[in-house]
Amino acid sequence: MKRAIPVVVLSIAGLVPVWLYEPSAATSTVQTTTPAPSTSSSSGSSGVVTGSTVNTEKGPVQVQVTFAGTRITAVKMLQQPNHPQTTAAVPKLVAETLEAQSADIDTVSGATIT
Repeated sequence: MKRAIPVVVLSIAGLVPVWLYEPSAATSTVQTTTPAPSTSSSSGSSGVVTGSTVNTEKGPVQVQVTFAGTRITAVKMLQQPNHPQTTAAVPKLVAETLEAQSADIDTVSGATIT
C-alpha cells in the first residue's frame, strides 16, 4: 500500500501535461487563392492544363494535367519540393488521380504529409 500512493500520484502528475497539451496553431504557407490555370489545346475537347505554382511548407508545387475529352490521360509535376517524402508520394498521388479521374482524392496511404 505504501508504494501505491506514490505510483498513483506520479501517474497523475505525468498525465496532467498530456491532458493540458494543445497543439500549436498550424501556420501554412499554402496559397489560398489560385489564379485561373492556363490552357493550351489543339481541339475543344482535349488539351493540357497547367496550374499555377503553389508554395507549400516543403517548397513550390506546380502540376500539368493532360486531357483527352473528359478523361485525364496524364499528370506531370512541373515543380515539386526536393524532399524524400514528396518524392515517394508523387507517384502514388499521380496514380490515384488517374484512377479516380479527378483531383478529389480523399486519402492516399503513404502520401499523408504531401
